[in-house]
Amino acid sequence: MAPVRFEIQAVCSSTGARAGLLHTTHGIVETPVFMPVGTQGTVKGLTPDHLTDHLDARIILGNTYHLYLRPGHELIRQMGGLHRFISWPRAILTDSGGFQVFSLDTLRTVTDDGVIFRSHLNGDQHVFTPQSTVDVQLALGSDVAMVLDECLAYPATREQARLSMERTIGWAGSGWKHYLERSRQEPVTTALFPIVQGSMYADLRRECAARLAELDAGGYAIGGLSVGEPRELSQEMTEVTAPLLPADRPRYAMGVGMPEELPEYVSRGVDMMDCVLPSRNARNGYLFTSAGRIIIKHARYRDDARPADENCGCYTCRNFSRAYLRHLFQAGEILYSTLATLHNIRYYLDIMRRIRQAILLGTFPEFLRAARSLPEREE
Repeated sequence: MAPVRFEIQAVCSSTGARAGLLHTTHGIVETPVFMPVGTQGTVKGLTPDHLTDHLDARIILGNTYHLYLRPGHELIRQMGGLHRFISWPRAILTDSGGFQVFSLDTLRTVTDDGVIFRSHLNGDQHVFTPQSTVDVQLALGSDVAMVLDECLAYPATREQARLSMERTIGWAGSGWKHYLERSRQEPVTTALFPIVQGSMYADLRRECAARLAELDAGGYAIGGLSVGEPRELSQEMTEVTAPLLPADRPRYAMGVGMPEELPEYVSRGVDMMDCVLPSRNARNGYLFTSAGRIIIKHARYRDDARPADENCGCYTCRNFSRAYLRHLFQAGEILYSTLATLHNIRYYLDIMRRIRQAILLGTFPEFLRAARSLPEREE
């Protein structure tokens, strides 16, 4: 039996947007879904109870690079796997660590066999290969793991993009072969997704998608987005890539996006997304609301008794005023990060739930038109 199973419930005939169910060992994930980012085994500022009881998040993301360096995948394995280690009962997706390694720039060396890099923590040398990153993620026990890929910054020349794409395809083949070998040795409850690369060249994206589809994996990711390119270009590459991936498998756009971009990616056939923006922006005093963004440090909120968002029913908005949130932020209180993160992630998850409902009801084109008509603004 496959580690994950994807069930499509409805497809928008005019856009290709899909609503489905991702069946995992740790529960069913309704799609399209936004996954809160828990880089080091925690969504910063929140407890697992916040995520389940207040937000009803069904899946979160963990980072292979960071968990490999600290506390180490073998320790996590000894502690019963990542779910038990962080006391999270629902699904987890782990990335391959490739993005973080390539972000190290001068601290890494790339070969056709993998990446040699130095830890940003203490300078120790490590090696990631397609095989070793599979082993690390199997030790973590995530429900969905990613194959090691090469993630180029923007802009990249066609030659750079071609070489990187070929390396990514080669790594995907090696990682997939190793994954199948491990699966034959012992039961595996982790699905492995290859990642489509090709920078911002449509023909390379098409070629990469077609060649990776031959692996017949349980799902596929679109990587190399949000690396400095214009937002429109990210969506264009997604639009080029998604239709070439197997229609009966989940499609994951990595590292996107702003709230207004979520329906755009769904309209291009994406089922899964993640981004640090809601949690990172929350900690930095930037709140997303139905009336526009709020920069909470602004003096205008000093005596504002209204909730952050009068149309939001989250714990933060039910109980606290903008004035109180501003006070906490100005005072550097830890509680601010918790309350702001609760609100921002709730905002993202609510958007995804409305999108899903619109697809199921057959009204997604109207939802998309309405979303596109809203200007980006400050409340």
